[in-house]
Amino acid sequence: RKWIAALLLPLVLAACAPLAPYPSGVIRQVSSPNFEARRPTLVVLHHTSNNSTDRALTTLTSPERKVSAHYLIGRDGELIQLVEETERAWHAGESWWGGNTDVNSASIGIELDNNGDEPFPDVQIDVLLGLLTDLQQRYNIPRANFIGHADVAPGRKVDPSAWFPWRRLAENGFGLWCDAPYPPTEEAGDLALALTALGYSPLTPDASRRAFLLHYAAGDESLPADRERALAFCLLNARVGNEREVG
Repeated sequence: RKWIAALLLPLVLAACAPLAPYPSGVIRQVSSPNFEARRPTLVVLHHTSNNSTDRALTTLTSPERKVSAHYLIGRDGELIQLVEETERAWHAGESWWGGNTDVNSASIGIELDNNGDEPFPDVQIDVLLGLLTDLQQRYNIPRANFIGHADVAPGRKVDPSAWFPWRRLAENGFGLWCDAPYPPTEEAGDLALALTALGYSPLTPDASRRAFLLHYAAGDESLPADRERALAFCLLNARVGNEREVG
């Protein structure tokens, strides 16, 4: 064991040593015209958990809090941009969607001024729909990729709450929706597999199920298992149908 330690010691010391700076003149820079800004493929919606736009702004611009979003929409419909769309805002945190564990790098984050225990005013949702229309047209974001913070961080976050009008958004082309009664399904597989196919994390199946119900059933966890499964497969079929139309 002593000889193993002797062999490993130089490697450990080398790993701890500071990296030498690049010698002057070694790096040659040649600009290429063949690039473009990173394109977001997701929109993640949040509520601020605050009681005023000013309080939310304080949180979202505080260097100590280290959280942000691309946009904030006030209760009165005021639209505020906080981060450029091409930049990576810090809004999703530890997350998962469709296997992507760095949702911040792939998404636009939108905060809605709401404490989580109240309805969202119509004027606020009207402004949100206008913003989503603009984002979808400019970035060609798939309909299924308009989701909530709870969807990408199940068990850790619950925004934008059971009050959020997901059905209204889906009626305008943002997100998926299925109304009861859901068509019966004979598809093989269980609910966990269906939720993974929708994008939810398979690492936290119980939390993913609760996030799924928060989004598509206003948090009703009393749904019978067969109805939950039918709802999940209805949403999968809706997504496939939409992708075929786009394709």
